Amino acid sequence: MNPNHAAPEKSLKERVLHALAFEGLAIALSAPALAWLLGKSLLHTGALTLAVSTLAMLWNMAYTAAFDRAQQRWGFERTPKVRVIHALLFELGLIVATVPLAAWWLSIGLVQAFVLDIGLLLFFLPYTLGFNWAYDVLRERWLRQDVTASLETAHPTR
Repeated sequence: MNPNHAAPEKSLKERVLHALAFEGLAIALSAPALAWLLGKSLLHTGALTLAVSTLAMLWNMAYTAAFDRAQQRWGFERTPKVRVIHALLFELGLIVATVPLAAWWLSIGLVQAFVLDIGLLLFFLPYTLGFNWAYDVLRERWLRQDVTASLETAHPTR
């Protein structure tokens, strides 16, 4: 199995675990950085990153499911170019939801919130690309190990 080709369908449980891992690491990295950069309390930026994370998690699950279906339907490979397009489209969709939320939460204008979001995008774009690429590679290994274990169970050596 090659991570550039269509992999077996992900269960809802796997999608939830993928999204929780992605967002948990994102909060751990971004909340303290935002608190420091904006001069706000960690509690204030932590609450904002948790709200953004919730939106992002729901968007992540829906978006990656649609992306997987598109890959199965059209049979494209997950080349570096496709991964960059995947990450860009994900972040673009997220901007639509998070800019108004950040503007309201931080009591700033939409333009300021958009500039802040672009700054976050500069972090999250490579983060999204790297996280999902690493996840795909690890998932391939896990699936390969499961297949090997199943074969060994079905056909034990004597």
